[in-house]
Amino acid sequence: MDTQVTYPHGDVHGVSRVVSATPLDGGYGVVTAETPFHPLDHTWPDQPADRGTVNGLPVLDCVTGASDGERLYLGEEIPVRRGAEGWDWLVVHVLEQPVTGDAGPVVLAVDEAYRSALSAGHTACHLTALALNAALADRWRKEVKPDSLGRPDFDQAAITTSRIVEHGSSDVYRLGKSLRRKGFEAGDLDLGDLTRRIDEQLMEWIAADAPVTVDSPSPSLSGRRTWRCSLPEGEASIPCGGTHVSRTSELGSVRVSLSLQDAELTMRSIVSPPS
Repeated sequence: MDTQVTYPHGDVHGVSRVVSATPLDGGYGVVTAETPFHPLDHTWPDQPADRGTVNGLPVLDCVTGASDGERLYLGEEIPVRRGAEGWDWLVVHVLEQPVTGDAGPVVLAVDEAYRSALSAGHTACHLTALALNAALADRWRKEVKPDSLGRPDFDQAAITTSRIVEHGSSDVYRLGKSLRRKGFEAGDLDLGDLTRRIDEQLMEWIAADAPVTVDSPSPSLSGRRTWRCSLPEGEASIPCGGTHVSRTSELGSVRVSLSLQDAELTMRSIVSPPS
């Protein structure tokens, strides 16, 4: 059975029974029936794993695992696609020593400050992507799939990597031949003007105090989840398995920096939480 996860709703504490404790190199992989811990997703490793403790023992790492009933596979070892039939999708808490269910349910506690910082970075990442789409909308000469606000989705068409950090994010976009064939005009990008337009849009969205939610129809780790934000322009939505703040005003302010090198555009966001 899949691990049931509560982090999409912002949970940072939980009590659950231990399902298994598997020896690993340098530790043990402990699986519980339910957990508030967000694991690293090996298929799109944007948000780092949560930190915290299980029964007071430090969680050294928290990774996505999958089991066919005979063997536990971790991260990039997993040989099937997420949600494959006949497989259990698991949150694996890596500990120095095993924790079993002999003594009853265990207590799981996530590092709240670290989670909060990553949640702010992840929400900022989505907002900056939407703001970038809006700022580049007039550079498309062909029809392209729109984002949830109706603008050409440059973010999804060009992104190669995305990384969430504490109170920030870093996204890399490839401006190569394939993007030009899709109709994007990358020449003569004015990074200063682009930065200004993105920052102004972010300022408006944060001032709007827009509610942010994670739509999670299923509590299973393998379930599909969607980030939603009720912005003045409309309901923004992006498929996402991470964690987020509950309102845009919680970000305080967000500013971006842009750099362009070897046909790659890098956008970094920095969140300055309200004092």
